[in-house]
Amino acid sequence: MFDILNRFSRNGKYLFGFMLVLFVALICAAFSMTGEEEFDLARREILFRKIGHELLLQSGDSTSRVLPIKKVAENEYQIGFAREFTFDPASLVNTTKRLLVKDPMANDYVVKVLNLKDSSVAYGYAISQHQKDEIIACVGRKQSQAHYMINIKLKPTGIITKKNEYLLGSLPFLAFVGFIFFRSVKPRRTLPDNDQHKDLITLGAIVFDAKNRKLTINQKVIELTGTETRLLLIFAKSPNETIERSRLQKEIWEDEGVIVGRSLDMFISKLRKKLVLDPNINIVVIRAKGYRLEIKG
Repeated sequence: MFDILNRFSRNGKYLFGFMLVLFVALICAAFSMTGEEEFDLARREILFRKIGHELLLQSGDSTSRVLPIKKVAENEYQIGFAREFTFDPASLVNTTKRLLVKDPMANDYVVKVLNLKDSSVAYGYAISQHQKDEIIACVGRKQSQAHYMINIKLKPTGIITKKNEYLLGSLPFLAFVGFIFFRSVKPRRTLPDNDQHKDLITLGAIVFDAKNRKLTINQKVIELTGTETRLLLIFAKSPNETIERSRLQKEIWEDEGVIVGRSLDMFISKLRKKLVLDPNINIVVIRAKGYRLEIKG
């Protein structure tokens, strides 16, 4: 697997395409059930209304309305009524079990009957597809007439749970792929690509080839590092002029996020040693200011 990622990392656009396809595939897999779930949710609200309708009929009320179903939280709903009524707990349990068995996402749920007068719980029970986990009590006691509201909270289904697991489980892998991608496409620091810098620059008896990072004097070639080349290029553009130390540090190291004071002194020293073949060229220290590339003659 790492070999595959390494091959992708050699070319940023291929890795970007790979990551994009992977992300789309995960999203499609996670949400492939969205349309079906929306249909089931709409069907569930009708079942809730039917529960309310049958409760009113059982209490002898065939004219008052069941109020619009309210979704108060994820997987939690409320059935409201326009008028007061009375109910038999056993009938309520049997009605909800009979109707909600038609909902594939309502295998486990908790029902609370709330008395709106004082917000107390008049009756409640828990239904489970595993009957040993059901909690049903006080079914033989008919409740007095009052203004009730029924709250039904469903246990999250396996489909939703699995979808969340897929999404969460994919995040570390996507983060890893993203890390490889951004490393592979991180722009390499190169010298400015313009005509001035492509030309050879003459410094006294030395020919400075910035593009190929080398100095030539009397047919002798001296190789330069990338940092030495960038540093000498700044001096070569302003010979015999004082260049502030802060400017050199900023232009050479700031894009790397770390500026180390001694690094500049070290590279100045290395550059001096490579320029020593021409005694008419030297990099001198201007105290409290910076450096200057002196070219005599």
